[in-house]
Amino acid sequence: MLLARWLPGLANLLQYRREWFRYDLQAGLSVAAVQIPIAIAYAQIVGLPPQYGLYACVLPMMVYALVGSSRQLMVGPDAATCAMVAGAIAPLALGDPERLAQLAVIVTVLVGLMLIGAGIARAGFIASFFSRPILIGYLNGIGLSLLAGQLGKVLGYKIEGDGFILSLLNMLQRLGETHWPTLAIGAGALALLIWLPRRFARLPAALVTVAIATLCVGLLGLDSYGVSVLGPIPSGMPQLSWPQTNQAELKSLLRDALGIATVSFCSAMLTARSFAARNGYTVNANHEFLALGVSNIAAGVSSGFAISGADSRTAVNSMVGGKSQLVGIIAALVIALILLFFTAPMAWIPQAALGAVLLMAGWGLIDIQAMRVIRKLSRFEFWLCVLTTLGVIGVGVLPGIIVAVLLAILRLLKSIYQPTDAVLGWVRGIEGQVDISQYPQARTLAGLVVYRFDDAILFFNADYFKARLLEAVEREPEPRAVLLVAEAVTSIDVSGIVALREVRDTLLARGIILGIARPHGTFLRMLVRSGLARELEQQLLFPSVRAGIRAYRVWRNQVQREALKDEQRAGTA
Repeated sequence: MLLARWLPGLANLLQYRREWFRYDLQAGLSVAAVQIPIAIAYAQIVGLPPQYGLYACVLPMMVYALVGSSRQLMVGPDAATCAMVAGAIAPLALGDPERLAQLAVIVTVLVGLMLIGAGIARAGFIASFFSRPILIGYLNGIGLSLLAGQLGKVLGYKIEGDGFILSLLNMLQRLGETHWPTLAIGAGALALLIWLPRRFARLPAALVTVAIATLCVGLLGLDSYGVSVLGPIPSGMPQLSWPQTNQAELKSLLRDALGIATVSFCSAMLTARSFAARNGYTVNANHEFLALGVSNIAAGVSSGFAISGADSRTAVNSMVGGKSQLVGIIAALVIALILLFFTAPMAWIPQAALGAVLLMAGWGLIDIQAMRVIRKLSRFEFWLCVLTTLGVIGVGVLPGIIVAVLLAILRLLKSIYQPTDAVLGWVRGIEGQVDISQYPQARTLAGLVVYRFDDAILFFNADYFKARLLEAVEREPEPRAVLLVAEAVTSIDVSGIVALREVRDTLLARGIILGIARPHGTFLRMLVRSGLARELEQQLLFPSVRAGIRAYRVWRNQVQREALKDEQRAGTA
């Protein structure tokens, strides 16, 4: 039981079925085939040599296979986190490649520690603050940034400029410098990356494309015509070491690490939950914080950079039919073998082909169809999505996301501050009560206002609740009683109790009785604790709206009978 809680991957492997191995082996080889060229390409986003992308795969994949709870999720370099890592460390490295690698290790370990801390604090709920529109807008922004930053590799020149707009302007200004052999390789690679998945869905399109481009460069000697290639890649595994840093650097990296950790976790959880639902199991968000944190520390100590859940490689795993976490271990071992014995052929990989892979990765992050659906459902969330995209490409990843999240929270607070409410009536043929503002033909009981408030009554909306209820009473010609329908009032605080007591007193001063139907949960407990339930008297708290209306009719009839008797006595006198 303890093993299944802390090492669910290992617990699953200890119950391994022999018939799974054939599927896991095929899936592991397929994942490695996709992971290798993508990892090499993504290392260039960070600004590191290609072998560092492979370093970020081997140990993290093995660690996650043992610690993670998802059977399908593959971890590794991710376009979004790579872009954020580059933005964090490039200004501090000042163009020094060695320092860049050291800073990548530091920020990756910091990301891992933050993720582990969040898991211990059971902060899995954080993923809920990144709504679907915000995530789509964020990924769209990252995708556009990648497109602008990588087009230069395909065109044959280095794009200067910081950020999406400056990079795009610089590219357009220098179109006359296009290197045509490089463009031919890049365009051919792009065509293959588009065509192969449509014609041969099970082939690792990225690996096949890079292999063909490498053969073309090697056989035709295109490097002598100015086509840029990777060059020699050192073989072997990295040496474990801890780089030196200072307090100023750590302060800067801590801020960026927080953003990277948050985005890495949300991206991984989105992928993990999607494939878990598809395969009939669940993943624990709090444990995934721990698993992803340990995997990032593994990436840091093995000279890699921050990693996340890799959606494309997870999709390959699921498509081929991987059954367990052994897929990640097999893929990691294949990558380790490549690093140890087969790095020589990689020297001929053209930069244009890797640029094409990154362009496809960037394009794959942009989801126009999802934006159309969001626009159809909610204009506010559509513009929130657009604003997130503009923020990412305009002011940076973390500030753009923070602004979008704050706007979403402000909108949530506004909806709580001014929740929906209704005066209720009845329409023949419709079960239950209806909002009389939507059904003008609805019947009501003379003298009774049945009012429903659709959210908690808290300090920031207590006055709004009081004003809306009294407005509803004003619209009744001769109000004699109010029935507050509290089924949607999940909670109430001290300010809410004060407002409710003031409403009761205001109504009583006008000879109007206040009753409450369907009080429950925290709302009912606060009524009892505050003494308001006793002040209202038990006969004014009703288990249902029907019971409250029945009590009103009985009371009204009793009042009418007493009034009639008074009239008769007065007539006799």
